[in-house]
Amino acid sequence: MRLVKGTFLFALGVCLLSSVFITASAQQGRERSTKKGRAAAEQSSRAARVFDQIMGTREKSIPQDLIDRAEAVAVFPGVLKGGFIVGGRGGSGVISRRVAGGWSAPAFFDLGGGSIGLQIGVASTDYILLFMNDRAVESLLNDKFEIGGEGSAAAGPVGRSASASTDARLNAQILSYSRSKGAFAGLELKGVVIKPDNEDNLQVYGMNARDILTGADKISLEKMPEGVRVFPLTLSRYSKRH
Repeated sequence: MRLVKGTFLFALGVCLLSSVFITASAQQGRERSTKKGRAAAEQSSRAARVFDQIMGTREKSIPQDLIDRAEAVAVFPGVLKGGFIVGGRGGSGVISRRVAGGWSAPAFFDLGGGSIGLQIGVASTDYILLFMNDRAVESLLNDKFEIGGEGSAAAGPVGRSASASTDARLNAQILSYSRSKGAFAGLELKGVVIKPDNEDNLQVYGMNARDILTGADKISLEKMPEGVRVFPLTLSRYSKRH
């Protein structure tokens, strides 16, 4: 009888401990999800703010005809670049693809790259990339896409009166821009690697970047987490196909 009672108490203790561990694990999961949701909303908000500020300076903004032709828009706000002799850059941002009547949910991506030369110090730069066709978007969705490797990025023209008719710009799959210390200009990027941050994508949407941007069941605006809607809504204010 004493043995049976001891066995019962041991089993009860194991069940109670298991319950505690399961509850703690679930709580940690909810906390991680909440933090990811807040971080995703902040990332989308920063990207939307950068795009809005640049497009708001009409004489030095991205030409409207290029925005209207773009299949996807990427914004990487506050990318840090710096070093001594050997330098690098790193940051994160969002990319939305054009869909009927607007833009897709923003997928989360990381940007990185290195450079060698006489350099010192640290600078914060905002990058905007226009992906001009489906092929450019498809290349982006590889595990790791290197600009200047698999794809080339031409410096995009700036200003309402800027001509986008040169062969380089018409044929470029990607047009790139940067804003640093308040100055906004086209920039030819090389050696920059862009890759999906699928840990964040899965946490926020339950989908990877490829499914978010190319899947048949793209997330509608109503079904996006409220905090990330600001980026596609901002893009829609400047360009929308019906």
